[in-house]
Amino acid sequence: MPSFCRHNRLVQNCPICAREQAVEMRPVVSSGAPRVSSPRPARNAGRGAGGPRQTKRAPAAHQGMRVRRLDRGADDGFSSALVPGLRSSADAARLADQIAFAATRLQILAVDPPGLYAEVAAPGDVEERAWLAFQIAVISPLDEGEDPFASIDAVRTSWASGELPDLDGAQAGARTAVRSGRARETFVAYRAWAQRAGSQAAAFTGERGWSPERRFDRVYERLALPGLHRDARYELLVLLGRLGVFELRGGRLHLGGADEPTLAAKRALGIGDPLLLERRAADLAAACEVPIEALDLALFNWGSGGHARGGLPESVAPDETVAERCRAALGL
Repeated sequence: MPSFCRHNRLVQNCPICAREQAVEMRPVVSSGAPRVSSPRPARNAGRGAGGPRQTKRAPAAHQGMRVRRLDRGADDGFSSALVPGLRSSADAARLADQIAFAATRLQILAVDPPGLYAEVAAPGDVEERAWLAFQIAVISPLDEGEDPFASIDAVRTSWASGELPDLDGAQAGARTAVRSGRARETFVAYRAWAQRAGSQAAAFTGERGWSPERRFDRVYERLALPGLHRDARYELLVLLGRLGVFELRGGRLHLGGADEPTLAAKRALGIGDPLLLERRAADLAAACEVPIEALDLALFNWGSGGHARGGLPESVAPDETVAERCRAALGL
């Protein structure tokens, strides 16, 4: 009986699974029929004598294209079923450390939130707390300096005032949605979104009978606002849930697109299909015993090669117990 692998191919035809299972690859067989090619017509066929000479035009440059060199570790034979896309133990160790840091951040947000997070978590007007969380998620805390929230605090406005933050000259963090060039449009659209529901509280609560996971998914879908990219949307809902503003808890990563967490997940998890990406991400989080929400920041940092701290002071390090658990899960 032919044996199929997890990539829906015959095992002997799959370079990944054949290597993992020590199966000899089937040789590539090409047709023995001779190739027949018809001559190409002349570029200027049909041009009359003395007609205009046609010149080859250079392709137009792609606007806004970014080329980034990925920092990959050397292939040292590393292999893990949780991250089948990785062949470097250095890459796997870096991912484990980022997962541990992101999981530690979620613990701190729930227990002892720093800076403006503490104001969002404090009892008070829910509308003001939600509006502040939105401004934090869109602008994003800085990763340098003594106060990650200094720039946000300088431009923030209150919900009751109806004013929008003045972002001219404001510094923004690594995961900001301000650089989209549509920041003002984003804030206007958000206020309109909340007003259509009657209030921010009504918009984020939805149906009373929803579970925190279903509420997270439904609100995430409804927050598809101009300029509000996936990272800012996801971060906003994580903040509102972890800081106790609304009952929200992520049950999946909402991967799929050109955002950094999705690209990093495809590279580490070795698959491109969004449904399988979500499944493998859930398996990875379960094996590390961390919330699935932790993989959002972890994949962003691992894929970008940076270390966005998400508003935590520079002195905060990953919980060593969590870090050891993540490394053990990856077989390090």
